[in-house]
Amino acid sequence: MADSKDAQHKELPEEHIDPLIKHLHRIIRQCVRVLAVLMVAVIVWGIGDVLYVLYQRLLTPPMFLLNINDIFYTFGAFMAVLIAIEIFINIRLYLESNDFPVKLVVATALMAIARKVIVLDVEKMSADYILAIAVTVLALGVTYWLLHKEHKPSNNR
Repeated sequence: MADSKDAQHKELPEEHIDPLIKHLHRIIRQCVRVLAVLMVAVIVWGIGDVLYVLYQRLLTPPMFLLNINDIFYTFGAFMAVLIAIEIFINIRLYLESNDFPVKLVVATALMAIARKVIVLDVEKMSADYILAIAVTVLALGVTYWLLHKEHKPSNNR
């Protein structure tokens, strides 16, 4: 890993000509660290929620059986925890490097919209809402594909 001064964001430099701005940058970096701690708490809480929901659903008659709604609800809870983990990784990468992890942010957004699709009750949604989600999935998918394609080495000789 690079030197700690090299690893921090250029937008929040430790050294700045204005002492007030320098102090504010330090405060913002500490706030991002607090966000990382809070995100870990959300992840742990989310895992507890998944366990509680599974426990509750499995002990409701008929015992040890899940209906399709229970399964979709459980999938949604799992996806929420995975999204929280991705957000924590985004925060950690933000703290560790000068590069903003655009590909990871797009992947996180794609995972979040995928969660929405998984738990979507099509019968209760309007056609406009479903179309908007479809356009969002397509836009994020194409963006992710373009970002992934950009980083692959060319096979041309």
